[in-house]
Amino acid sequence: MVCPNCGSRKYKRNGIRINRDGSEQQRCCCSTCRKEFSTGLEEFNRSKLVKRAIITPDKHFPQADMPAINVLCQAIDLVKPQIYVDLGDTGEWGSVSHWKYKRKVTPPLEVMIPEIDKDVEVVNKGMDIIDEALDKVGCSEKHFCEGNHDNWLNHFVGKYPYLPQYASVKAMKLKERGYAYHQFGKHLKIGKLYFYHGHQYGGQYHTANHLRKLGCNIMYGHWHDLQHMTVTHMDGPKAAWSIGCLKDMSAEENEWLDHRKINWAHAFAIVDYYGEEGDFTVNVIQIIDGRCSIWGQMLDGNS
Repeated sequence: MVCPNCGSRKYKRNGIRINRDGSEQQRCCCSTCRKEFSTGLEEFNRSKLVKRAIITPDKHFPQADMPAINVLCQAIDLVKPQIYVDLGDTGEWGSVSHWKYKRKVTPPLEVMIPEIDKDVEVVNKGMDIIDEALDKVGCSEKHFCEGNHDNWLNHFVGKYPYLPQYASVKAMKLKERGYAYHQFGKHLKIGKLYFYHGHQYGGQYHTANHLRKLGCNIMYGHWHDLQHMTVTHMDGPKAAWSIGCLKDMSAEENEWLDHRKINWAHAFAIVDYYGEEGDFTVNVIQIIDGRCSIWGQMLDGNS
């Protein structure tokens, strides 16, 4: 709520006025310019509401960490978000990986298709688990920010254009699931916070690189680690969040690392939006050994 005279957000409530038609208005007095103004009571109350979102990073089904996924579903039931954002790499998509046939002869399609179909089946089963939790609490606004692994499907279709059913949107049934699709590399903006998969700027301090390059509030996955960087510009504070992953972090499920030690972490984020201009607060929930705490309540995904 802002003063229509000077734009100030500082005001005092000055009672309720009932109009002749029975409608109610909130009377306010601006603390900056001292002007009085009124607004519809319903509109005023709506401006005070908090709209809550849950943001999830890389799951890499079928290599997701299922205790972490279970915790996420419990958190959805507890938090009851109105918005859900999937930051991509929802599937591992090893069947269409760039690396699968490196230095090898690519086999015929009759060999590849059954493997891809199996990946499509298991990724959709994983998404079903999360969507069921979202449907249960009535979360109607869902977004999908395509990841680089998901985009491998599109590269496959680019090579075999007569198989369009394997494009990421169709393979993961995003339209049927009710997700708004955000193409690989494009940014979703909700309020004053931007989202995307996270692959554009790397390095050891990738949150600082994102702030330096983009100059906005940004949240992403991709790097599988937890980082948070803030900066204050002339037009106010900004921050970048890397919110980990929900992938199985064991050496057995990540042979390509050759037992290299990693700094990955299981996590997701709760974002509370408030006010008319999309101000927000972020709460990153780290999951350790399949457990986390939200609002003083412990959630355990191991049972």
